[in-house]
Amino acid sequence: MAKTVNIWIDDKHLEVPDTMTIIEAADKHGIYIPRLCYHPDLPPTANCGVCVIELSGSPVPKRACCTPVTEGMKIITNSKKLRAYRKTLVEMILSNHDVVCPTCVANNKCELQTLANNLGVDPEALPSILVKKPVDDSSLSIVRDVNKCIACGRCINVCNETQTVYALTFADRGIDSHIDTAFSLGMANSPCVNCGQCTVYCPTGALRERGEIDEVWDAILDPEKHVIVQEAPSVRVSLGEDFGLPLGSVTPKKMYAALRKIGFDSVMDTNFTADLTILEEGTECVTKLKAGEKRPLITSCSPGWIKFMETYYPDLADCVSTAKSPMSMFGVLSKTYYAQEHGIDPAKIVSVAIMPCTAKKFEARRPELRDSGFQDTDYVLTTRELIRMIKEAGIDFANLPEEEPDEGMSYYTGAGTIFGATGGVMEAAIRSAYFLVTGTELEDVEITAVRGLEGVKEAAVDVPGFGEIRVAVAHGLSNARKVMDQVREGLATKGESPWHFIEIMACPGGCVGGGGQPYGNDIASRARRGLSLYEEDRSLPMRQSHKNPEVVKIYERFLGEPNSPLALKLLHTYYFKRSVSSGQVVEQVTQKHEAH
Repeated sequence: MAKTVNIWIDDKHLEVPDTMTIIEAADKHGIYIPRLCYHPDLPPTANCGVCVIELSGSPVPKRACCTPVTEGMKIITNSKKLRAYRKTLVEMILSNHDVVCPTCVANNKCELQTLANNLGVDPEALPSILVKKPVDDSSLSIVRDVNKCIACGRCINVCNETQTVYALTFADRGIDSHIDTAFSLGMANSPCVNCGQCTVYCPTGALRERGEIDEVWDAILDPEKHVIVQEAPSVRVSLGEDFGLPLGSVTPKKMYAALRKIGFDSVMDTNFTADLTILEEGTECVTKLKAGEKRPLITSCSPGWIKFMETYYPDLADCVSTAKSPMSMFGVLSKTYYAQEHGIDPAKIVSVAIMPCTAKKFEARRPELRDSGFQDTDYVLTTRELIRMIKEAGIDFANLPEEEPDEGMSYYTGAGTIFGATGGVMEAAIRSAYFLVTGTELEDVEITAVRGLEGVKEAAVDVPGFGEIRVAVAHGLSNARKVMDQVREGLATKGESPWHFIEIMACPGGCVGGGGQPYGNDIASRARRGLSLYEEDRSLPMRQSHKNPEVVKIYERFLGEPNSPLALKLLHTYYFKRSVSSGQVVEQVTQKHEAH
């Protein structure tokens, strides 16, 4: 148990746990120490030196991010000497930085820009020693601009520690030290799973999503094209942040209005296909349970997780649900069911997805996701890109009157909306799987044991006729690795998995913490967004996917029933084994399921 120590920061007496660093103690008590490489979600790297403080009895400044507190410490955070030191450090960084702030995606969100402004640094007055290098745009999801990189190491930290992917590393030494992929082969030829957490934690915009805004504008303005748009569950609880609305504001109807003003021909909602996913995935799960299958069923909604599984656990690919993600289900249905219902040539339909996720850009271009006869999802925009489009269109988002989406593939239940939070898919699945097995409804649809930001959550649900169904939820790929290692060991030693059903999301917090969410995305914001989704769930008239009338209708008019031959053809997929070093496909390891 941590002991309490007495310290003084700028003559203010504080009592803090002895496990804290100086910067943690300062943050806890509302004392801001300038920083650049430090982020509270990540282990400190002490690379930049901006967080230096003066410590009584020490002849040299100390870095607050990595210096633990001790009894009797007397700390100065602001002095003429410290201000001069920090200013010099920032001037050195800017001299080797591509200063193009007005056109940078991180403009007004850039931590280097803010720090320079606060310290009174004028980039125009500094000599430039930058030798420009090519931008790495090899990835389908992420662009890496080394000319904006300040070598803070945050991207390496989150990639290696939080995600255990190891796509990025420091290369060379001394003045030549820089961040790179292995052998400088580019992001597309690395173990990168496209999750985009590096873009979330990059302080400067050196890492960003691969933009598709111009292509979407071109499609919207093409009179020959019918452009349909869908929006993921978590976008509605993050979009408002950039327009002055409180953190976690739920804004689906303002979002629909903004998209309609932008010019989309049809505005619908991914939450609809989240409900549809539950029927397909739930039926898969029930089928496995009835067969006494010892291998678990693992969710398949997160494309970063799917690529991670294909890279590190291809031997367990047959445990992963074959159901496509809600985005991909919507994409294929937009060019089949929707086209049929509205008498539109599917060749003229452009299907656009608004996602909190950079990996969705990779998913959209997986060559096997063309069951409509076309690329099922044409373009994917992140939440950040939609924010930019709204601003480009001059829309006053905060004051928009609310509007409803178009009918057909829009109606959703509370189960659909909680897909955006870690544990939400599991909770939604249990709500409907219980009905699919027993024919009766759960008395209490709130499965609180799978909620929250604990890295791995476990629960057991008693289902009449089956007994105890064991489930697990993991978010963040380091936690996914822990769960998958236990599954692999259980199958190898006991012939069965510790759990029957497992939900895995690549990003910490689930989709609310996705790699395409607004800048400033941290643990606290993820928690607030997740709570907002559960609040919307409780406010909706229906909270179970199998009750969604539009889902019932699409089965009656088009698909037949869950896991029908047509559903298996359009809504299900298969997986590959990928190289651990390059991420490239080695071989196909599963097949499309046939009708039961």
